[in-house]
Amino acid sequence: MSDIVCPACSAVNRVPDEKPAAAAKCGKCQAALFDGHPVAVDARAFGKHLSRNSIPVVVDFWAEWCGPCKMMAPEFQKAAQALEPAVRFAKLDTEAAQAEAAAHGIRSIPTMILFRNGREVARQSGAMPAGQIVQWVREVMRG
Repeated sequence: MSDIVCPACSAVNRVPDEKPAAAAKCGKCQAALFDGHPVAVDARAFGKHLSRNSIPVVVDFWAEWCGPCKMMAPEFQKAAQALEPAVRFAKLDTEAAQAEAAAHGIRSIPTMILFRNGREVARQSGAMPAGQIVQWVREVMRG
């Protein structure tokens, strides 16, 4: 049984391991739990996704004014499409959530952090193409 936080309403859903998570819907709002797009999270949703998802969460720390962040956004989405539902992809705007960015020591953007069970297990700074993002996540999850 896996706990998956809904990207639309942040409700925690229990998804049986024998059911295809890719087709799962939220029991509260009926939104798809996975749709191939990173979840835009605010400070509250960020904490819930880290603490309540059973699956690893990759967070892209970014800002609207950041050119490399904008260039990487479609690549991050392609990586989400490749790795969901085994991994949740989320985006946190460092301008809107400055306290969370500071708490995680974000000094340059874009920075991606892979969290497992709410704890940071790896980080990567700088824009990357989708293939490299997927390779990085898979290597970290294997290690």
